[in-house]
Amino acid sequence: MGKRNIQIACMTLGMVATNCFFVFDEGASFDDGKKHGVLFDPADKGDYIFNTLTEKGFAIDLILLTHGHFDHIGGAEALRKLSGAKIGCLEKEIAMCKDPYLNLSNDYGMHLKIDPDITYRDGDIVEAAGLSFKVLFTPGHTSGGCCYYCEEGGFVIAGDTLFEESVGRTDFPTSSTSELLRSINDKLFTLPDATCVYPGHGEITTIEHEKEFNPFVLGW
Repeated sequence: MGKRNIQIACMTLGMVATNCFFVFDEGASFDDGKKHGVLFDPADKGDYIFNTLTEKGFAIDLILLTHGHFDHIGGAEALRKLSGAKIGCLEKEIAMCKDPYLNLSNDYGMHLKIDPDITYRDGDIVEAAGLSFKVLFTPGHTSGGCCYYCEEGGFVIAGDTLFEESVGRTDFPTSSTSELLRSINDKLFTLPDATCVYPGHGEITTIEHEKEFNPFVLGW
């Protein structure tokens, strides 16, 4: 097998500029001639996400959620129907996905309810589209939040756990500041320093940079 060429495309969508990532192997070939990948956190406009990727010759094999807040699941239902891809999340986040109060969509008149097809636990390996991700249970921003680590690609999809020189808010239902900081230190900061962090909002960073410059976790 030749050298992998894992690529990450980003669409920033929704009222709070949520990063929606599509991960695929540029070098992989599939029988249908399309480039297959995994879609993380369909924030909004599931039809737009589907049409944009389809026009570029992509196919979505799996939809993964880092957590269940409205700004990360807004386009999930439409995208599932259009693509036929299943939705997966951490087992402990099911209640958040199904409850408009917990996922904050009630606050904006959306009343979102998502029923995931697949659930995972800490340490599970997710394989789809020729890619492999390790599920990292990272509670704090929500009680069932997680990150997805791709060792081969050297990156982690971090959702709202860790941002560039910041962290996820902990003033929402099921949030916990102590759990969030513990998740960052015990799970994310044990990854290789060169690991790229793809956050739910804002710019890409690295584990090394956050260890040195993130004011929220220094001295923890």
